[in-house]
Amino acid sequence: MEQALSPEQIEFQHYARRWLAENMPKAPDFELPSSPIEVATLEQKDYLQSWQRRCYEARLVGCSYPTAYGGWGMPGCQSIANRELARARAPFLLNLIALNMAAPTILKHGSEEQKRRFLPGCLSGDEIWCQGFSEPGAGSDLASAQTSCERQGDDWVVNGHKLWTSLGHYASWMILIARSSRDDKYRGLTYFICPVANTPGVTVRPLIKMTGARGFNEILLEDVRIPDTLRLGAVGEGWTVAMTTLTHERGAAEGAGGGSGTTDPTERLIAHVRRMQRDGMSAAEDPVTRDQLMKLVIRSRGMQLNARRARVAELCDHPLRLPLQSKLLTSELLQDVARLGAELSGGLGQLAPLDGSAPDGGYWSREYMNSFGFTIAAGTSEIQRNILGERVLGLEKSK
Repeated sequence: MEQALSPEQIEFQHYARRWLAENMPKAPDFELPSSPIEVATLEQKDYLQSWQRRCYEARLVGCSYPTAYGGWGMPGCQSIANRELARARAPFLLNLIALNMAAPTILKHGSEEQKRRFLPGCLSGDEIWCQGFSEPGAGSDLASAQTSCERQGDDWVVNGHKLWTSLGHYASWMILIARSSRDDKYRGLTYFICPVANTPGVTVRPLIKMTGARGFNEILLEDVRIPDTLRLGAVGEGWTVAMTTLTHERGAAEGAGGGSGTTDPTERLIAHVRRMQRDGMSAAEDPVTRDQLMKLVIRSRGMQLNARRARVAELCDHPLRLPLQSKLLTSELLQDVARLGAELSGGLGQLAPLDGSAPDGGYWSREYMNSFGFTIAAGTSEIQRNILGERVLGLEKSK
């Protein structure tokens, strides 16, 4: 039994379900990306940005955020909205980095002025955000970031190189960690809100993925001046602020919208299995394929039930276990689902998506290649297992 909803929450659930049934956008005449890191064209960006604004104006985004900061002041309703968005198979919200990383961090660590200035644009999607954490020599070992920041009067001068900055080519702002001191690995980092668009010294370059998509970028910072008023948290406390960002990025805390309740990834795989052939018969009749498929279905169903369990505090043995393991298990399930889909596509899976003979429009080969990003982003699967071991099981920190 899930935690009982209040009468107000039940009313909101009915409202959200009704609004989505009446306001789902028409499918565009161009291909939509599968995630924000795939958004490559202005038409994709404009379509998804418009959808986020509509959801925001309908009170499905920023539900629990204070009205003073552009939210709707409805505690406990964001998770309901997220589940209803997933249930309706609605397009994803474009500004997910803002909603699930920047906004929660600003809400917790920002000044009153920063909250009033930045949170409304995060929620509405009017200002797109990217993340400036990873570097060529500091990915999973984030505390080794070498991008430097030096105080000069009321400004900080920043120099460095950031990688994997999804949506950087459309971003107005970037959450950024930079090294303000080399005396201490962790206490030498400071956290900033960095302007991106039309900012002197900021160069955004696309990184072409093996799928051919251009959602990733690298950002070069050369003598970029950031006012001290855009610093988040105290000087040298950037690691602590970044932990808030990463906690939300890993799904261990609720963001401002569209961050949970994804549809069952095995549903599309089941349909694919029924269409494909294996050893001269329907893949759905092949016992090996059926066994592989059912193992994935069982994993997916178990995760759905764990998500329900996480909403009942009395059923959670540790407050962080289910949220932290969700990112790890979800990313690996998505990879295994995509792998089987690609295997069943056989040689035809190598065809370009525009080729009419490509199974499922080339979906499975593209998703399999994309899946490696899921097991790396927000900390690799190895990092996630270390975190679970240390924070949940109480094991000693690995050397």
